[in-house]
Formats: sequence, structure tokens, C-alpha cells
Amino acid sequence: MKKYLVQFKPFLIFISTFFAAYIVLTLVYKFYLNGFGPNEVDGITNVVGRNVEQLMQLFHCEIKVHKSLTDSWLEVWYNKHYSVRIVEGCNAVSVMILFVAFVLAFSGKFKATLLFILFGIFSIYVLNVARIALLVVLLFRFHEHNHFLHGTLFPLMIYGFVFLLWIVWVNKFSKYAK
Repeated sequence: MKKYLVQFKPFLIFISTFFAAYIVLTLVYKFYLNGFGPNEVDGITNVVGRNVEQLMQLFHCEIKVHKSLTDSWLEVWYNKHYSVRIVEGCNAVSVMILFVAFVLAFSGKFKATLLFILFGIFSIYVLNVARIALLVVLLFRFHEHNHFLHGTLFPLMIYGFVFLLWIVWVNKFSKYAK
């Protein structure tokens, strides 16, 4: 048994660090969300909605993002038509938690790890805001492709980007980089 523990030590350290970080960060985020009432929109989702609106206004789009009167999401009105809703799951925090847990599990030097985590969170956030803005426009024009756009293409976009960040991290900055 000891032989196998020694043999698989790097994997066991990775998996335990990953799950520990993921669980702790998820619990912290859930604690944050519990601070909001059942019909309230959390602060991070509000900022995402505001940034989507600002980004689209840069391109002179007619857009309004506001809190739903009856539910806990933001309504996005594009060209005077209700287009999409932005819910808590659209703020990409769960994706950021997954990203951070992986980087911590493959950690490198403290400064490099911290800087890469900050860079990754920022770039995931920016990509997510752009993704939502693009989704608003595409769903307005091609509403019949809602399932493909929202359920396949755009998740692939954000998770594919995170996967690329992980590859860069492991190959360039982690303690396993060559």
C-alpha cells in the first residue's frame, strides 16, 4: 500500500488540493449568495449586466438591462424587444472557481500563481461580458438557434478558453513546466 501512495503521490496531492480549493471557494461563494433575498440579484451579476450594457452602448446598440420586477434576474432589452435574461449562473463565477482550483492544484511560485490567477479571472470576466453581449445580438437575429447558441457554442467558448489558460499554466508557469 505504501508503495502505491509513494507512486501516486503527485496525483493525490493534485486531486486533494483541487477539491479542497474548489470546495472552499464554492462554499465562500454560496455564503456570499445567501446574503441576497429570493428576488434579489447578487452584486456580481449586477456588475456583469451593467458591463454588458456599457459594452453594447460602445457599439451604439439600443440596449437596456434592468432587474426583473418579479424574479431574481436581469432583463436585457435589445432594440426594444425582450431578448435574454442574465441570471446568477451567467456571471462566470463558477467557471472562475474551477479555473482557480486547477491553477492552485498545479501551483508554481507564489507570485506567478497569484498573477496568473488574477490575469485568468480578469480575462474570463471580460470574455464572459463579450460572450453575453454577442449572445444578445445573435439571439435577437437567430432566435430559432437558441439551444445551439446558448447551450453549446457559448459554453464551448468560455470553457475552451479556460482549458487554453490551463494548458498555458501547466506548460509555462507551474512547478511541472519544462
